[in-house]
Amino acid sequence: MQVDSRPLVLHVMYRFDIGGLENGIVNLINHMPAGAYRHAVLALTEITDFKQRVQRQDVEFIALQKPPGQGFWQYGRLFKLFRQLRPAIVHSRNLAALEVQAPAWAAGVPVRLHGEHGRDMGDLEGNNRHYQRQRRFYKPFVHHYTALSRDLADYLMDKVQVSKPAITLACNGVDTAHFHAAPGGPDAIANCPFNPQQHWLVGTVGRMQAVKDQVMLAHAFVQALSLAPALQQRMRLVMVGDGPLRAQAQAVLAQAGVAHLAWLPGERSDVACILRGLHAFALPSLSEGISNSILEAMASALPVVATAVGGNADLVVQGKTGWIVPAANPQGMAYRLVELACDAQRARDMGQAGRQRAQSNFSMQAMVSTYQSLYDQQLRRRGPVPATLQHQ
Repeated sequence: MQVDSRPLVLHVMYRFDIGGLENGIVNLINHMPAGAYRHAVLALTEITDFKQRVQRQDVEFIALQKPPGQGFWQYGRLFKLFRQLRPAIVHSRNLAALEVQAPAWAAGVPVRLHGEHGRDMGDLEGNNRHYQRQRRFYKPFVHHYTALSRDLADYLMDKVQVSKPAITLACNGVDTAHFHAAPGGPDAIANCPFNPQQHWLVGTVGRMQAVKDQVMLAHAFVQALSLAPALQQRMRLVMVGDGPLRAQAQAVLAQAGVAHLAWLPGERSDVACILRGLHAFALPSLSEGISNSILEAMASALPVVATAVGGNADLVVQGKTGWIVPAANPQGMAYRLVELACDAQRARDMGQAGRQRAQSNFSMQAMVSTYQSLYDQQLRRRGPVPATLQHQ
């Protein structure tokens, strides 16, 4: 029986489901050269059908079905799992998965990495001292950190006291071949009641949960129509995704009497096609790392209006590829949406500038190269050099 000499990277997160973090892992696995590393995905809770987006057939998926709370009692199970799998690298993501670093250390995993991808509703500003203490507690077990944005890198240095050389800035990448504009202008979206040749469509895509704050976008849409009543004839809102905020957003629109001007289809898998049917993209989040949704919108040549949180300002160039507006401020969002809807040429120019920026600065190849180089470097420094790396 032939032994597979490729080192194994074990990607660990709390839950493997639809989301930017998980999408980034899928892209990394799908686009990294197959001969470089093997990959496995470990979810502390569950793994959903989202795993079907991984195109490689040699990826193992493991779900522990862990209940909420600290999982010290899981350490023995994790220790045995690490001993069985013998990963060369354990790469955990976000605070909920950081606890695996201790059993990984005990099991002798050669390289232990941890990535910060964004914040949740319990710590939007990064000021939660309990979370800071937790991260500092596990710091001795972690060799190196990855941060998706400058904001998160600064957090690691200032609040967790991680040294700058121990942090790699690893922005997400976007597949600019898959995400692109329709050649003749926005295409009709399957099952959508609006015609992009007649209507001006602003949209958003994402899980409809509190941290994404789609209710703010619903309020902004209502206010935009109030600021420029003539836009009621052609401005339309598209909100793709499912979750607890979907009903709340629908209620806001219905109460304002504009529910017929919005389309909330729930979850869709044809995101690239959705984006090709829009004229602008909006992201009303309360917190972000480096938003895959913004990158996909930029690659689709859409002007972006996003909130001033996390790494959004790392992506959107103010006044050139879109606008950065205050979070939780529907009036600021509404003003910029009206501005774009009333100046079609400027909106198109911003969208084209955004696509050029995505191609130049946020390619999938650049992201994969960053992670592969980091994995190679850490293995050379911390562990036995795999045969695949000895002759490079």
